Amino acid sequence: MVATTLPRNADVAEQLELLADLLEIEGEAAFRVLAYRRAATRVRDTGGPVAQLALDGEAKKLPGIGATIEEKIVQIVNTGEIEALSRRRKKIPPEVVDFLQIPGLGPKTVRKIWQELGVTTLAELKDAARSQRLRTLPGLGARLEENVLKSVGRKKKATGPPRTLLGRALPALLAVVEVLREHPAADRVSEAGSARRRKETVRDLDIIATANDPKALIDYFTKLTWVSEVAAKGPTKATVVSHEGFRFDLRVVPPECYGNLLQHFTGSKDHNVALREDAVRRGLSVSEYGVTDVESGEVITAADEEQVYERLGYAYIPPELRENAGELEAARRGELPVLVEPGQLRGDLHTHSHWSADGKNTLTEMVAAAKERGYAYYAITDHSHYLREGRMEEQAKEIDKLAKKVAPLKLLKGVEVNVKADGTLDVADELLAGRDWVVASIHTAFDRSPTERILATMENPHVHVIGHLTGRKLNRREPMEIDLERVVEKALETGTFLEINSQPDRLDLRDVDARLAGEAGVKIVVSSDAHQVAALDYVDFGVAQARRAWLTAEQIANTHTWAQLKKLMKKG
Repeated sequence: MVATTLPRNADVAEQLELLADLLEIEGEAAFRVLAYRRAATRVRDTGGPVAQLALDGEAKKLPGIGATIEEKIVQIVNTGEIEALSRRRKKIPPEVVDFLQIPGLGPKTVRKIWQELGVTTLAELKDAARSQRLRTLPGLGARLEENVLKSVGRKKKATGPPRTLLGRALPALLAVVEVLREHPAADRVSEAGSARRRKETVRDLDIIATANDPKALIDYFTKLTWVSEVAAKGPTKATVVSHEGFRFDLRVVPPECYGNLLQHFTGSKDHNVALREDAVRRGLSVSEYGVTDVESGEVITAADEEQVYERLGYAYIPPELRENAGELEAARRGELPVLVEPGQLRGDLHTHSHWSADGKNTLTEMVAAAKERGYAYYAITDHSHYLREGRMEEQAKEIDKLAKKVAPLKLLKGVEVNVKADGTLDVADELLAGRDWVVASIHTAFDRSPTERILATMENPHVHVIGHLTGRKLNRREPMEIDLERVVEKALETGTFLEINSQPDRLDLRDVDARLAGEAGVKIVVSSDAHQVAALDYVDFGVAQARRAWLTAEQIANTHTWAQLKKLMKKG
């Protein structure tokens, strides 16, 4: 069991990022600064406490974290702060770091302002801008002073367009890709970027294409009816903004290096950097246009991504795995998992109907849609607080009546129960014993000992799966502070499943958490949590999340037949 006093991953990452900021202000070598920034990202994205891994001497096995950074994480555990950070805090005034939040103020400029003008606080910075002293430094002018006056005292805003839920952006992106494929000038068209990797949120929507007439395809793209603005246009690339606010980037590339460019623009940045660094060690140089043998100067292009990875000595790496999280090493050894596919789900085990007040379709409509999808089984798990005063029994009669009409689709009488603030459930055990499938979820009091409540819930013999474990709502609500390792340990002990909730604003479990749980042996359920017929399709996003978590069909509970699944379930 992990000690509760260990610093959270976010706290460790924050110190590493601050150290990188201070090193940058001091003018340290760029590679050192970048190393700490990469390590901070890796710490944030790791399931389970990195502090414990560092204490056990295992953190340095994570990509981007070597022995030096592992030692610094141990320092955080032992003393509360990295020693190098403490030293630099004494040398660099604390508010000087905040100068970096202002547009136009990079580390070198910040260092000049601090050391040459003696400015050490935001108030002094604002005064220096107002009195036009900043422009006395080489390279600084009136515009920078204007930025300072506008920004000081104002909360920092994210730069660039806001990140959008994958579930909202991907359908629009795929629709554009399909429209472009139908144009007579188009040859090959694919989505790229973070959307192709199925990241939870995306920014720009990237498209890579080949065409027999690039200009014709570009012209067609910029004149589509949904385009509200053409932000940029050239002979082989264009950027447009849709009426919905989505920003699409189309790049038409030579067919002989389509694979190189698609691989490059799919990313991720960390994956590509690691790929290039490994290639250098092997005497190769990788760019978006080809792979060069440094000694001979020969450039080899690839019409397909498979050829790119093969040339570099790797098995093909699915886009969802390209995050520099061990996939390159596994591909080199031929040990990549065979990832679960959307069509392998045999049933949906978390759905709602009109029996829940927030359900949009009748039970008959939801079940008909499930049958149309070809499912073998389907659980109706309406919210327990809408099934009081005999309504659970009434619903059971409707399910039984409907089950006869939709055979061989097996209907499961399920329920989603609430985990209350005191850790108890809002449905009596004798009622739960009569349900085929029980989902237990926290919906309220998110700050009230969530880990302990989940652990207690998993002890209940009638609870089969924990729904949306961390309770997060992307872009709206932070996840609960859940001790994942304790939850995984208890799940294994009690035979409780964990859910990947496919709602686009949840996608909960996170990919790194689902990977940790899967590697530990916990069975994962991919569910739609659909409240209307159209939302049954959300499972595709959940499967994508499972693929990002390196999960195979065997590790997903609802790829099994109902008979097989019953054997995996705990007995109530």
